[in-house]
Parts: sequence; C-alpha cells; structure tokens
Amino acid sequence: MAALAAASVGIPEATSARRKANWERCDGNRRWLLPVAVGVRPARSVSGEQKASSAERGRRWRVGAGGSPSPVAERGGDNGEKGGRTMSIDLLRRFFELNVGKWNGSFYQFDPRGSLLQNVATRLSASSYGEDELISLIQTLYIKQAPSRTFTSEEDDEPEWTEYKIKETNIFTADKYQQIGFFPKEKAFSLRYQTAGMLETVLRAGVLGEDDTGEECPRNLMLPSRRPALVCENCLNSIEKDLRARAFHILDPKGVPEMFLIFLEGRGSGVPDIFSMDSPEGDADRLAPLLGRWEGRSVTKRSGIYGSTIAEAEVVAQLETDGQGRIIQDMTSRTSGSGSLAKVHWTGVVSGHMATFEGGYQMTLLPGGMYVGCPCDVSRSVAEMQAFHLEFCWMESPSRRQRLIRTYDAEGLPVSSTYFLETKV
Repeated sequence: MAALAAASVGIPEATSARRKANWERCDGNRRWLLPVAVGVRPARSVSGEQKASSAERGRRWRVGAGGSPSPVAERGGDNGEKGGRTMSIDLLRRFFELNVGKWNGSFYQFDPRGSLLQNVATRLSASSYGEDELISLIQTLYIKQAPSRTFTSEEDDEPEWTEYKIKETNIFTADKYQQIGFFPKEKAFSLRYQTAGMLETVLRAGVLGEDDTGEECPRNLMLPSRRPALVCENCLNSIEKDLRARAFHILDPKGVPEMFLIFLEGRGSGVPDIFSMDSPEGDADRLAPLLGRWEGRSVTKRSGIYGSTIAEAEVVAQLETDGQGRIIQDMTSRTSGSGSLAKVHWTGVVSGHMATFEGGYQMTLLPGGMYVGCPCDVSRSVAEMQAFHLEFCWMESPSRRQRLIRTYDAEGLPVSSTYFLETKV
C-alpha cells in the first residue's frame, strides 16, 4: 500500500495488530471503534484504556517500500520508564513551558477537499501549577461569540466571549489517554482526544452564538461526529516567531475524513491570519509551493508499548507533476548509525485542492503553506490489519517546511511520532 510505504520514510517501524478489528453496528452501518483517549468536555469522566500486554506486543512489523509488513525483532525500551511511562517529569514540565501563556489566534474549519467552511476568533490561556508528579496544565479557551441574528440590543456592541475549560493535563493523562508524542528541541507534539467536544463548542459559539438552539445538525453548519473514530492534534511551532499552528484530523465513525481544523495562534499581541501567510501563488495553486526537491532530517519517537526508542534519519523528498494532472513523489531516508536506506515511489492525481495517491491516501492542500494527509478510508487499513498515519505540514517560508506524522496500528494505538525539518534546494 503506497500510503503506508510513504509513512515508512523516517518511521522505521510500524505494526500489525494481532486482534480482530473493532467494529460495531450503528444504524445499519459498520462503525469503527478506537480505544478511549482523553476527553475535553469539562464535566465528562474518562474511562480507562486497556494496556497492551507484552504477549500482545511480542511481535512487531516493518512496513517495507512495497507497503507489505514483515516481522522485525523486538527492540528494547532503554529510553522508557517503568510501567511504560514515556514522559518523564522533566519532559512534561518542558511540554507545559511550551504551552503556557496567552495565545491569540483564529480557528479555521475545512472540509476534506480543502474548502474553507468557517473562521472563528479564539484566545487560549494556559498556566501550570503543582510540583514534581503533581504538576498539571490548565487551559481555558475563549471563543468570540457570533452576534445574534434574531435579537438586537441598543446596548454596547462589545463582542462576547464563550469560555470553555479544557480537561487538565498531568503525568497520568499525558501517558494513558493523550499519548503525547513530544519533541522538546523541535517544539512539536502530537496527541489525541476522546471526543471533538471542544471543537464542536468552538463552531457552535463562533458561528451560531446566542441563536444556537442545541440542534444536533444545525442548518448551514457542519459539526464533527459525536463519536468520531479518531481525533488527532499535530502542533508545529514557528522556528523564528512566537507562533504556532495546530491541526486536527477528525475521522467519522466509519473512519473516513470528516473535516480538518486549524488553530493558528500567536503568543502575546496580534492575531495571525492564515491567508496573509500564503505564497505568491495564492489560493489558486496550493500545490506549486510544494513542488521540487526537499532535503532535511527526521526524528522518530516510538510509543512506550513499542519500545520508547528514538531514530534519526537524513531524508530527501521530490514532488513533481507530469503536466497531465498526475503528481509523482519520490522519498528516500537514510537512518543515522546503521546507514540503512529506504526508498518510496508513488503517484497520484490532483483535483482542486486535494491530491489522491495510489493505495488510498489523500493530501488536502490548505492556505498558508499547509497541508494535511491521511488515508481516504482508515477502515480499509484496519480491515487489512495495516498501520496508517496522519500528517501535518507547515511551510512557513517558501524554502523551509516542517512536517509531523503520527502513525497508528490497526487497533488505533499510536506507534510513533515523526518530526521532519526540510529545506528546498
């Protein structure tokens, strides 16, 4: 499978689940269920997630250039801690330091094909408290409420802000539920959510405001599924500015991309605009800035249940078009230390703001030098016991980009997170 083969560049190990895919009937259709992760609703309790035993994880797989898995030897967890803990107290503190502060920004909703649906102003306030293992991160999201279209007042037109308390993060939630993949030096991280409750609140308050009647499917507003198959956040920070972009992949209950959400935020004064960051080609051609040869490095951190190991590699990516609507991508990765070389070649077609590659992988092109990538149908990967990955790319300048890839096994458990820093040559 070409999409999985692409994931292997800079991601040395993936996995094949040993249990059957987890399916449930829902309204006559199959719905894919993932293990429970962290919730964001303030009054909602979170149930535990079963830990994978060593017997269940005794054999793992390498996804080769052809996309087929082959068994590899178990690698030790020298960098892990007892009990499978992947985040030390010091690492968690650095994660909090990266996030604390007042973040002003905008929230953008895109459909799977890259069309902008909504834009909402937001503010995020984050602070930490406690010491050692009791340290916690508290975050409050403020959403600029849409003015009422049915009720008018002669009072001050000062905008109202809806407050949303995000579930607290601590050493327990970071490992057990959020399963954070953190790169302190690169200032990047991946994590997961149990629901899309926070994101639904942003849309309801920012688009409907006081006119929200609580309808499950409001008119002219696309809301995320109440029980999504997967909600993944990938965050990349600017190298030069106190600016960050957070991308959310939301897969519907069937495992199909439902929508993509972007928070573009600056710490301190000023609100960044995703469209002001566009390349000279602008919205008309979001693919052109990505074409060419990119060289750089990657860092892969595997999850605790997969050994808590780290691998670095030198990477080269070449993206071209053939003038007939097709795109060709070649990737190579040379692992540091061992010097092992992996090569991937895959082709696809471009339609509007979306590129679809052989094997069922899509790349949705967004403004601001961004794109998000994911399988067209995750349930297919699950049914075939194949790993899959979600990707976020931010090209902050015409000659430099960052990418973050989160790889999952067929059970929906995170295998690894990989950070890329590449320069156009």
